[in-house]
Amino acid sequence: MTQLLSKLILRLVGWKYKRTVPYIKKSVVCVAPHTSNWDFIIAKLSYTATAPGMPRFFMKKEWFFFPLGLLLTAIGGIPVNRKKRGSLTEEVAAEFAKRDSFHIGVTPEGTRKPVKEWKKGFYHIALKAEVPIQLAYIDYHKKECGITKIFYPTGNEKEDILEIRRFYDTVTARFPKQFYKPNAKIG
Repeated sequence: MTQLLSKLILRLVGWKYKRTVPYIKKSVVCVAPHTSNWDFIIAKLSYTATAPGMPRFFMKKEWFFFPLGLLLTAIGGIPVNRKKRGSLTEEVAAEFAKRDSFHIGVTPEGTRKPVKEWKKGFYHIALKAEVPIQLAYIDYHKKECGITKIFYPTGNEKEDILEIRRFYDTVTARFPKQFYKPNAKIG
């Protein structure tokens, strides 16, 4: 029912969803670009339209106030205190070990503002949990979102992150100036 409803909503607002990779039972879902609060809604609808189950996602704890916090938790939200240093990577990796099926969606930018360096927690979670990373995109120019690549981390963080970021070079953010593309040609 939720899969059908998500497909219908996306069609009504003129968005296409695309999945060219098979469904896998466990993964970290890297979602980019993230320049608008609308990204969350579009990504959530797209994932629900193309895959069974409900992915979990991180969101800053400030959004988990009553009654919104109840809704966010119900749809898979995990509140994160970004000021507190901790072992979130270890905790999430342990969740993968406990479950037959588990997906966690992460926006590696960590904010809607332009950033040159991505947060690498999504990568370390996948490496620690020994699961692949699904590369999910939201392209406002094409009005298309989806997952078309599965990346298996090698442990070479620098090269892996560079390859993951290259995947997003042709994707247009809602606010393009807020999505830093290190591989883009200038001029």
